[in-house]
Amino acid sequence: MVFTDPTKVEMACSQILQCAAASEFDVLVYCFMPDHIHLLVEGQNEHASLHRFVHSAKMRSGYAHARRFGQRLWQPGYHDRVARRREDVAELTADILENPVRAGPTRSAAEYPFSGSGMYTTMQLFEYVGTQRGRPGVM
Repeated sequence: MVFTDPTKVEMACSQILQCAAASEFDVLVYCFMPDHIHLLVEGQNEHASLHRFVHSAKMRSGYAHARRFGQRLWQPGYHDRVARRREDVAELTADILENPVRAGPTRSAAEYPFSGSGMYTTMQLFEYVGTQRGRPGVM
């Protein structure tokens, strides 16, 4: 359960955000669960390659983790899904933020320390989700 350690989360998150910027992706929302991560990313242009971004992010963060902690970080492969409508983005954002509540590490998505965004504050994420769902921005 590697992502219960704030130092490990911070290091991996930093590497992922750097790779996203270099790969022309915005990280709209992330959530580090104890043994995996959820990301919602958006390409900045038609040249942005999800495969290159994921490969680079896993390689850089995995190398940094192995070098510092002496253990492997990632399993091979990843799962992806394409959001085609604006409503899908709001639902995916809510799903990602609420994942720690459903899985049990916390009782409140707003209190979970390992969620965030490369683009927005946590408060902005909760406000966005609440607005899109037609209710106040608190989950």
